Amino acid sequence: MQKSYLTNERIYLRAVEPEDLEIFYQMENDPAFWEISNFTVPYSRYVLTQYIENSANDMFADKQLRLMIMRHSDHKVLGTIDITDFIPLHLRAAVGIALLEEYRGNGYAKDALSLLCDYALGFLRMKQLYAHIPVDNKGSLNLFTNCGFQACGTMIEWLRTGEGYKDVVMMQKVVRS
Repeated sequence: MQKSYLTNERIYLRAVEPEDLEIFYQMENDPAFWEISNFTVPYSRYVLTQYIENSANDMFADKQLRLMIMRHSDHKVLGTIDITDFIPLHLRAAVGIALLEEYRGNGYAKDALSLLCDYALGFLRMKQLYAHIPVDNKGSLNLFTNCGFQACGTMIEWLRTGEGYKDVVMMQKVVRS
């Protein structure tokens, strides 16, 4: 039987659909997520619609892949998980995950990250995934550690916040040759 990479017994990961516009709008315009991203301004529905319509949903074409995290039991959107900054030559990319607050603490992020790692490193045969995590984000540091990522360095004053600068931990998951 062929392995299914983007589903387990609790959740599944799927491509972004036009009907995801409102949840996208909510998440992308939540300032709580801005600290860890490179974005500092709100997105319009128009811009997000253009993103959804123009994405080939092909990591090799777009150099990124956004997937919706869905719960099997009721098909609710729990959040998003992304592969970004994909570099085909080196077969590496960054990983980002954003879970809506009401679904945090239930193991959904670990399920989603595990599925994404299996897909990227197994099916797509990528060499490595990495993430930049603020040193004070203990939940994300634990999540990535529990999914096999290792801390490989600290980037000093990497993120500018309203209170100053924050260090981030660079985490990697590498398929050893």
